[in-house]
Amino acid sequence: MAIEHDYFGLLESGPDGSIFWSETIELGDQAVSVDLTAPDEHDVSRAALDVAAAMITSLESLDQAARNAMLAELDDRTSEVIEYILQQQQTLGADLEDMLVDISGDTHVDIIRSLRLMSMTILADEHGGSEPFAVLEYALDPDSTDEVLLVNLDTDGDVQSVTSAD
Repeated sequence: MAIEHDYFGLLESGPDGSIFWSETIELGDQAVSVDLTAPDEHDVSRAALDVAAAMITSLESLDQAARNAMLAELDDRTSEVIEYILQQQQTLGADLEDMLVDISGDTHVDIIRSLRLMSMTILADEHGGSEPFAVLEYALDPDSTDEVLLVNLDTDGDVQSVTSAD
């Protein structure tokens, strides 16, 4: 079977009934991998695809909201954002400054500003549920994809949580 959508075109399901769509989107000077996935096409509604398309076209504002959520966690010394920043400082040492796109004097803020948005994964079957609908993946070093921050978004594009995946 297949689902037809104005933005995604024809989404054909695999032999197991799953749906997968992938595209690279340019965001400023970054290439962001965008994937839409669902384990069963019957769990994907037209509304979910409409929301997914809207999120992709508003990726720049979602990126800004995600970075603002990371900045908001700087006050919590036990947050995963702080743990990630400390880990990057320890791992990169003196090379950290070379990774920063802007040096304001506040290293924590500079690291968040310098994170690269690597990918966006849309879990189309989670539309309207309590689980993340989209996940943005950030890394300071694009070659070190083991150390990343994940920003989970709900169907409305609001940040649910920021977690690390190291």
